Amino acid sequence: MPIPQDIIDRTLFTPQGEQAYKVVETLLDAGYEAWWVGGCVRDMMLAQVPEDIDISTDAHPKDVMKLLTKYDDTSASLGSLIISLKGQTLEVTTFRKDHKLSDGRFPESVEFADKNEDAHRRDFTINAMYWNPISRELYDPYSGEIDLNEKLLRFIGDPETRIEHDALRVLRAIRFRAQIDGQYHPGTFAALHKRSKDIEILSGFRRYTELSKILLGPHPEIALEDMWETDVIQYLIPELHACKGVAQPAAMHEEGDVWNHIIKILGAFTDDHAIDIRWAALLHDIGKPNTFSIDDDRIHFNNHAHVGSEIAKTVLERLQCSTDKRDKICWLVGHHMMMGTFADLDDERKSHWYYHPWFIELLQLFWLDIAGTEGSSFEFYESIIADYNNFLDSHPLPPKPLLKGDDVMKLMGIPPGEKVGIVLKKLYDAQIQKEITTKKEAEEFLKKL
Repeated sequence: MPIPQDIIDRTLFTPQGEQAYKVVETLLDAGYEAWWVGGCVRDMMLAQVPEDIDISTDAHPKDVMKLLTKYDDTSASLGSLIISLKGQTLEVTTFRKDHKLSDGRFPESVEFADKNEDAHRRDFTINAMYWNPISRELYDPYSGEIDLNEKLLRFIGDPETRIEHDALRVLRAIRFRAQIDGQYHPGTFAALHKRSKDIEILSGFRRYTELSKILLGPHPEIALEDMWETDVIQYLIPELHACKGVAQPAAMHEEGDVWNHIIKILGAFTDDHAIDIRWAALLHDIGKPNTFSIDDDRIHFNNHAHVGSEIAKTVLERLQCSTDKRDKICWLVGHHMMMGTFADLDDERKSHWYYHPWFIELLQLFWLDIAGTEGSSFEFYESIIADYNNFLDSHPLPPKPLLKGDDVMKLMGIPPGEKVGIVLKKLYDAQIQKEITTKKEAEEFLKKL
């Protein structure tokens, strides 16, 4: 599957492609080798315009720095520079081989090498292809093009050795298999299963980052099923592993158990669903195993949203998720059952929910929950959307106050207390009546009180 000409043309006309071409041209003119390498070549062969372009060369970092003078040399000791060129950033890496095996997290050091050795150190055959944008030559020592045509995910060299060197490759293998909607080489699959526990040595942040890439990919449902088949999920998120085999009310969930429900949701993602909502969808029913009961002749999961929010917090802290994202995801998980109460809310309570900054994402989670439930209807969801729009039409969102309590205390020289609240109310009433419209006018208003 040669790279389609239209993809070459489209890539070279992107700002990234244009500057990546110039970097290769600069290095070639100076007498060095230079190639586009890895994921960008794979994506172009799949008829996709790559978002990022990496460049590999035999020029040492010190030589690259003489030719391309705007750079970040933080990783220069490992052979890598981040080059800035007309608003674009490109990674330029010297051909290298891993000098020593690490503890499975990162190589301890690297040794500069030639192109053959550089290709040999890469993880998968489909990521070890080099392409020259000027000569259009393809260097493909491990038949990555053939494997890509077969949709085959295969480690270069001994699979277990590759995983021992960097355990993240377990998750990368699962991500790439899902990305190309492909299949595993038997030796690759066997190694993933055998070495699945190795991911425990990875930092939480590396696991979180890779799983986020999986969730943002085209087939996260395939990846999560692979994690089950290889036992990876048991070591990655054991709380999610516990959802397999947890039955749900048959009349309400024709899709089957909690795990099946989650997988069906992951397959329903659209481009509108950002990473926070995808994490919330993955974890939204994580409280069900702990709240399973049978009462009144049917299965119940009483208070599972609240329990799930607490479990999600534990999971995300273990994965070193940032505090702001963690809090948002946990809020969504903890409130995903609230939609059933909206029909009976008065306007004051509706304003609390409808004006909430995360309400749209809560609606998205509600939609996904329905999409992951076989035989369900979107009728109630549509009624909430209609009520939400009608409410906003008749109750426009109040303007943001021009000044805060701290501003009032500073400008008026008063301590915290009841007077601050009284002043803020007078100020806001004047703002609502459009007597004041700017922060400067608000400050002048205070001087008259």
